Amino acid sequence: MSFLEEFKSFAVKGHVIDLAVGVIIGGAFGKIVDSVVGDLVMPLVSRAFGGLDFSNYY
Repeated sequence: MSFLEEFKSFAVKGHVIDLAVGVIIGGAFGKIVDSVVGDLVMPLVSRAFGGLDFSNYY
């Protein structure tokens, strides 16, 4: 079975839509986690360590 035939059977089953929705939700969830860590967690950690500024660390 060739790659094209396998992909065609995969796409016909509807898994492509599921994969696209998963990628979109994953991207949105990643941005939410980045925002929570940057705006909520890191200021608390900074205060716990005596007011360190983590914005210049990579």
